Amino acid sequence: MERVIDVRNGRNLTMLSDFYELTMGNGYFENGVDETIAYFDMYFRKIPDEGGFAVMAGVDQLIEYLENLTFTKEDIEFLRSKNTFSEGFLSYLENFKFECDVWAVPEGTPVFPNEPLVTVRGPIIQAQFVETMVLLTVNHQTLIATKANRIVRAAAGRDVLEFGSRRAQGYDGAIYGTRAAIVGGATSSSNTLAEIMFNVPAVGTMAHSWVQLFDSEYEAFRKWAEIYPDKCSLLVDTYNVLKSGIPNAIKVFNEYVLPTGNRPKSIRIDSGDITYLTKQSRRMLDEAGFEDVKIIVSNSLDEYIIRDVLAQGAPIDVFGVGERLITARSEPVFGGVYKLVAVERDGKITPKIKVSENQEKITTPHFKKIYRVFSNKSGLAVADLLCEHDEVIDESQPLTIFDPTYTWKRRTFKEYTLRELQERIFEKGVLVYKSPTVLEIRAYSKKEIENLWPEALRLEYPHRYYVDLSQKLWDTRQNLLIEQSQMYAEDKY
Repeated sequence: MERVIDVRNGRNLTMLSDFYELTMGNGYFENGVDETIAYFDMYFRKIPDEGGFAVMAGVDQLIEYLENLTFTKEDIEFLRSKNTFSEGFLSYLENFKFECDVWAVPEGTPVFPNEPLVTVRGPIIQAQFVETMVLLTVNHQTLIATKANRIVRAAAGRDVLEFGSRRAQGYDGAIYGTRAAIVGGATSSSNTLAEIMFNVPAVGTMAHSWVQLFDSEYEAFRKWAEIYPDKCSLLVDTYNVLKSGIPNAIKVFNEYVLPTGNRPKSIRIDSGDITYLTKQSRRMLDEAGFEDVKIIVSNSLDEYIIRDVLAQGAPIDVFGVGERLITARSEPVFGGVYKLVAVERDGKITPKIKVSENQEKITTPHFKKIYRVFSNKSGLAVADLLCEHDEVIDESQPLTIFDPTYTWKRRTFKEYTLRELQERIFEKGVLVYKSPTVLEIRAYSKKEIENLWPEALRLEYPHRYYVDLSQKLWDTRQNLLIEQSQMYAEDKY
């Protein structure tokens, strides 16, 4: 587990719930169904930015929340003051103990619509109560990790630094947004607390205010080089990049860095025509013998700007990306949902379905597992397959999958390997999973994304990756849909 630093004034997060989770809990308790075993899936319907995949994140913070679920005396008194809840229910909350089973897709895994990222099984009163925090935690970090990975892919192997803390939506948005950005592939962050909490590198040099404070840009650069000769990086766009910033940087590098036996590290440009300025800056630095000095750029970057300036030949080594990453500005909502998919009584699991006139909102019922199908020929992932929890697939036999909607679209694999995606996190409320570090997750994620077809990595109009249902699960879903339609089949008009 990562180091936990409390940024919430010492208050636990148990009461960060939608109020209806409490009113339903009271209703379950009063009706004597509070111990009914329920199965909930957390999944999403649409990939942000119409991308090819999302990047799973937030499991470690979900673990932290679930391990610390407890109602304080103050919580109970607050709920009592609402005059809404029975004393029996409040007594239950006073002695609350989390006893659910939880499965989750590991952080860093590329994931796709309509497959369960998190599954919770347990007494309905408990499994229902954690809905808000499951969604809040996974939605936020998966959104930012997905956006970060798009930016990292656009950077084509160049470092991406996360610079967004000051523009994030609040403290937690900055802290856990930084974590998610690293999961998505960023190499470091300007967020100092992130290094303390997650052991990811915190980086930074100067702002324009440093340059403005001194009587001249040259003096500002000289003072900086005198303090940091072994890691001298200069911000060169305060006045004029090509007429002032780069010439003064070169002069200071020669006069105050090289004589110390060190080499300057970089220059940073934070405004202007990035392509033109970096090309000219590179030429000037190279002619002065500073071919090894890196060029860092920032200023409201995103994956499209990065892609375009690189296509134009901008000689950039590092991108600092802030507000458009930390807020996922182009699509700032990850629409994960949390739906009941089955109930269990006397050991028998009964699948449940939600029906809607909007096809995308019809749920996939039952307690499920996810298989990722890999081609043995290419080694790449070719599809995900949702199955009922007790299905066993014989990998020695051909596997035929089909589109759940357009069922005539079928594909048969003869040489393939299956891998279950979800891992058990809690067993009857006891943590049975060891979280990897953020840097380990980043490395894992990079490897997993490399297992996707290159066509799925396009920023625009990516190849569609199929998430199909097994025949058994598809039949269960269809039978429930038919059953529901027959209940309302009478024509009243």
